[in-house]
Amino acid sequence: MLDSDLATLYGVTTKRLNQQVNRNVDRFPADFMIRLTIQEGENLKLQSATSSLGWGGRRKPHNAFTEHGAVMLASVLNSPIAVAASIQVVRAFVQLRGALASHKELARRLDQMESGYDAKFKVVFQAIRELMEPPFPTRKQIGFQRGA
Repeated sequence: MLDSDLATLYGVTTKRLNQQVNRNVDRFPADFMIRLTIQEGENLKLQSATSSLGWGGRRKPHNAFTEHGAVMLASVLNSPIAVAASIQVVRAFVQLRGALASHKELARRLDQMESGYDAKFKVVFQAIRELMEPPFPTRKQIGFQRGA
């Protein structure tokens, strides 16, 4: 996402967002944020019909953030929305850790039960294990498909 879009999302100005990024530059490695080139900025202007450099509008290149960068921004900004976003991220990780611990406990108990039964139930235990695996999402093929 672009810095201007995230600034709107977090309820701060783009200038304030970029000030915080520059003050905390060590928190934004290359896989969290990239600075767009002048040519990429020109392409954005053409796409979004923004004003030219000589007549107002943006004077510095955009920063683009990955999802990790957007989460890190929430931790360095001090707007109410950014603070709420940081709290939600922490809560999500706590829930994920609880779900993983529960899954491990279930697998352990299933192993104990399986060792206590004969081969007749192996098929049942295998089916339960397959149900515990996350399903692979099926996606429709994109593009033109020839009729049969």
